[in-house]
Amino acid sequence: MGSTAVLVILIALVVLIALVVIAGIALYNSLIRLRLRVDEAWSQIDVQLKRRHDLIPNLVNAVRGYMEFEQETLTAVTNARANAVSAGAAGPAAAAAAENALTATLRSLFAVVENYPQLRANENVMSLQEELTTTENRIAFARQHYNATTRDYNTSVASFPNVILARQFGFTARDFFDAEPEAAAVPEVRLR
Repeated sequence: MGSTAVLVILIALVVLIALVVIAGIALYNSLIRLRLRVDEAWSQIDVQLKRRHDLIPNLVNAVRGYMEFEQETLTAVTNARANAVSAGAAGPAAAAAAENALTATLRSLFAVVENYPQLRANENVMSLQEELTTTENRIAFARQHYNATTRDYNTSVASFPNVILARQFGFTARDFFDAEPEAAAVPEVRLR
């Protein structure tokens, strides 16, 4: 083998190593980009949850004077809010469970409000209910976006050849923000 053949093999080897390094860098950067999108989507959920958490004390205070016999419902909402606020740092699974419990207590509060005609006529209560409904819609949209970006990220982390690089650099699958079990059931509509 001549020196020219050795030089060609050496150049081919260097080019091959450079291509593998470039492909590895591209894979790593794509995983970083996807992970950041998941983090951004989670922060959007967090913003809407904080907005929700801020509205709830105002609603409780607005209805407290009218609902002297419904203290148990107000206490349940206040406790569920406190649990939801503290669960936010525990990740999507814990936050989803706490938020689903909060949603259930809010539903019971709104059902109780329906029994008080003077509350239904109160503009402040109606405004707060409308703001909460709007916030719930924003949370649902943010949840959809988060789950879509999480799906894309998890797919990338589990796909070949990314899985090899993902394991070495600590990229792990993320949890989805699951909707409350009641959301899967079709609501029954009764027209009077």
